[in-house]
Amino acid sequence: MTKQHTLKESITFTGKGLHTGLDITLTLNPAPADNGYTFQRVDLEGQPVLEAVASNVTQTQRGTVIEKDGISVSTIEHLMAALYAADIDNCLIQVNAPEVPILDGSSVLYCEAIEKAGIVELEAKREVFRITKPYHVIDEEKGIDLAIYPDDHFSVTVLVDFPSPVLNNQYAVLNSLDDFKTQVAAARTFVFVREIQPLLAANLIKGGDLDNAIVIYDSKIQQEEMDKLAAVIQTKAPSAETLGYVQNRPLTWDNEPARHKLLDLIGDLALIGKYIQGRVVATRPGHGFNNKLARAVRKDMRRTEVQVPVYDPNKEPLLDNIGIKAILPHRYPMQLVDKIIVCEPNDYCVGVKNVTANEPFFQGHFPEEPVMPGVLQVEAMAQCSGILVLNCVDEPEKYSTYFMSINNVKFRQKVVPGDTLIFRVSFLTPLRRGCAQMKGYAFVGDKIVSEAEFMAQIIKNKE
Repeated sequence: MTKQHTLKESITFTGKGLHTGLDITLTLNPAPADNGYTFQRVDLEGQPVLEAVASNVTQTQRGTVIEKDGISVSTIEHLMAALYAADIDNCLIQVNAPEVPILDGSSVLYCEAIEKAGIVELEAKREVFRITKPYHVIDEEKGIDLAIYPDDHFSVTVLVDFPSPVLNNQYAVLNSLDDFKTQVAAARTFVFVREIQPLLAANLIKGGDLDNAIVIYDSKIQQEEMDKLAAVIQTKAPSAETLGYVQNRPLTWDNEPARHKLLDLIGDLALIGKYIQGRVVATRPGHGFNNKLARAVRKDMRRTEVQVPVYDPNKEPLLDNIGIKAILPHRYPMQLVDKIIVCEPNDYCVGVKNVTANEPFFQGHFPEEPVMPGVLQVEAMAQCSGILVLNCVDEPEKYSTYFMSINNVKFRQKVVPGDTLIFRVSFLTPLRRGCAQMKGYAFVGDKIVSEAEFMAQIIKNKE
């Protein structure tokens, strides 16, 4: 588990808005732990702050717009992708307009400035939301299919398919956010010539030009119409007879449009509110469906108090049954933890208990319907906490831990023979004067079966 990060110092950008055409000043500022990404409209009375989260997205036409209480900021996706890929969890973004500057139409200038400014590690832990089930957003009629699958790391694959003789099928892959700056960040936004007039009619792309977008000419129009559109984007009109890319500089990659769609997708997924661990596969993504996918994950994330720890039974445990006996005084029939698979001093501990039909307590609880007593589940959590606490001291075999209080105990479903209990115990407060407050969870599968808060005291054993 890593720590949260923020910027080392503030960074200011100036540029025009792609859709508003306004001259904009934007400043990225360091922010405290658990702040997340927040926008502050410094041009409005009271300088209101708006959270950049998927549930605040209100529009997705040619860009992602967040809005709350009538306050909005648009075209945020390129900046969000740069922050997310730069490993930044917390940032206060001040802007003096209802839009983020488009800069060169990509994320690369944001990435370069963030790298130059530097990032700092905060004390708070980063909680990564691990994808444990597939998420799907599908529109069969439009051929759109966005999915996130469980995996051991974050990766993205994007496939685009346009009915165009110039831009048809392309795909792009990002196997690690570490490669974002070199493989994706410089991919520029793009627009088809046939889309420009409708976008202008919708009061959009007022700030669009060949310095911040790739223009794709794939359906012939009259030269006179081409001349008018070229005047709008302040460029020399190309020949209406030649299909192809209209741009001031060549494509960075042959599949630059697909890479830009991947960039947009990362920016939209950043609005989930946490880093995620999973494999993203997107066919024909767009801001609207990107947001639907982000909302689905965020909904589960918000109602998940804590995720079940990863348990690989093939992996060597940190402490086996014998190792636990060397630290704890418990013996049969009261040793209720079989092995410890994770123990981070001053942080958390994960233990495992395989519940068999031969447990002695099943003789009386209950002979015809064996159920593990809840109090023993709490005792097992306490034994994990004992190992956690004792890992914080030198010569742990010379100390013992004792309960001082148990609070907020909840039992959610019964535990029966054949279940594998996974316990996760973590500190609520640092160990002080031999006392620690902790929170424990017990899982069967991916469900919480019990939980409790307790205080324990560590006492040195008599010689």
